[in-house]
Amino acid sequence: MMSYLAGLGTGLSLILAIGAQNAFVLKQGLMRRHVLAVCLFCALSDAILIAAGVGGMAAAGARLPWLMEAMRWGGVAFLLWYGLKSFRAALAGGEALRPEGRSNGLVTTLAAIAALTWLNPHVWLDTVVLLGAVSAQWPDRTGFAAGAITGSFLFFFTLGYGARLLAPVFARPRAWQWLEAGVGCVMWAIALRLMIG
Repeated sequence: MMSYLAGLGTGLSLILAIGAQNAFVLKQGLMRRHVLAVCLFCALSDAILIAAGVGGMAAAGARLPWLMEAMRWGGVAFLLWYGLKSFRAALAGGEALRPEGRSNGLVTTLAAIAALTWLNPHVWLDTVVLLGAVSAQWPDRTGFAAGAITGSFLFFFTLGYGARLLAPVFARPRAWQWLEAGVGCVMWAIALRLMIG
């Protein structure tokens, strides 16, 4: 049980920082579009990566340094493009949160969250490398992984469905512009950090 709680706490502490993936989940939750699919995709992706990390994938990644570099630059390109898209939406203005409008299809939405998840080296570092390394310090690595996976499911579903509480705020066009600008800033800040290394 101690290993499980340690995994839960460590997983939640790593995932709480606002990042590209979290900003996207929040936005989908506000629009009430494909929330279940997006939350489930993020949580299951984390589960796969956490299991890989606890299972020793971190050591394999150290043997293939080119893979991390390729992921880094692919992530930079995607984050720059997505940030630009958000800034354009903020500048265009006139949008408000209308659940009946502004919809991307499920495939487009899942493609975007897949790129934000699987092309993001920070996701890999947090789940595979850091959680994998920390799990080695606990007697029950499986329990630790289960705790971290539970934390991921709790976080994404709380973020996605909890965003509804903010819906009245985002019914105003100005609030939506600020959100778009904020998402753009987060995307570009992460891209810059990735470029710097």
